[in-house]
Amino acid sequence: VQLQASGGGLVQAGGSLRLSCTASGRTSSNYYMGWFRQAPGKERAFVAGITWSGSNTYYQDSVKGRFTISKDNAKNTVYLQMNSLKPEDTAVYYCAARDGVLVLTPSSYYKYWGQGTQVTVSS
Repeated sequence: VQLQASGGGLVQAGGSLRLSCTASGRTSSNYYMGWFRQAPGKERAFVAGITWSGSNTYYQDSVKGRFTISKDNAKNTVYLQMNSLKPEDTAVYYCAARDGVLVLTPSSYYKYWGQGTQVTVSS
């Protein structure tokens, strides 16, 4: 499966952005989709995830209540709506997919990756 991410940009603190990740190729209803982020000098970290059906979601504690992950099954696209952005949300954001429906947060479990998209939040 190929993943194409988009939607990053520069925004002021308190603002919003929506990231998109479109899957193509051999997709599967048994995939789990995740968004990760990597800030300079830090490891890639799980942000949010959703089952391929869109029925179950999971969030890192620091983004709960501010970020919403969703999926448009007709478009094979996963979205990450980011509200109330903070400077500490600044990072390169990646979408990823793995086989299975379990919530697994380590990036090593994810086989398929999209290219990163930069999100910069100014104070």
